[in-house]
Amino acid sequence: MQLTINGTAHEFTGDPRTSLLDFLRDGCGLTGTKKGCDHGQCGACTVLVNGQRVNSCLTLAIMQDGHAVTTIEGIGTPDALDPLQAAFVRHDGYQCGYCTPGQICSAKGMLAEAANGWASFVSDNLEGQVELSAEEIRERMSGNLCRCGAYSNIVDAITEAMQAEKVGAA
Repeated sequence: MQLTINGTAHEFTGDPRTSLLDFLRDGCGLTGTKKGCDHGQCGACTVLVNGQRVNSCLTLAIMQDGHAVTTIEGIGTPDALDPLQAAFVRHDGYQCGYCTPGQICSAKGMLAEAANGWASFVSDNLEGQVELSAEEIRERMSGNLCRCGAYSNIVDAITEAMQAEKVGAA
C-alpha cells in the first residue's frame, strides 16, 4: 500500500488499525500534525487528503492507499512560509502553537471549498460565489479548537491570506 505524503511516496505495511495520524507521526516522523483529543473533536490532527480536510485521527492509514496527503510540513518551510502561515505569524494566530498546524491545514481546505462554491450553514445562498465574511470563516473553522482563544487573530490571518490570494489572482 502506498500513500503520497507531501509529494513523497510512503509505503504502509503496518497494522491495518493504524490511524493516519499515528502513521504520519510514528511511521513517517512528521510530527507537525498533533494528537489532541484522538476523537475528531478538536481538529489538531487536520490534514488535507486530495485537497480536502480530514481529521487524521478518525481515518485509517490503509484507507488512504493511492491518495495524496498534505501535512503542515508540506505547506511551507521556515525559510519559505506559505502566505497563510506568514499571516498567522503577523496576526499572532498561534499563541501556544499546538493547534496551529491543524488550523492552517483546515484553513487551506476551507479556502478551497469556498473557492469551489461550497456553501456552509451560514451561507446566504447555496449557489454561486461564496463571500467569506468573518462569520462565514468562523463557522467553517468551527471544527478546529484553540484552547488559547486566538480565534479573532486566526480569522484575521485567514482574511488577510484570502485577500492577498485574490489580489495575486487578479
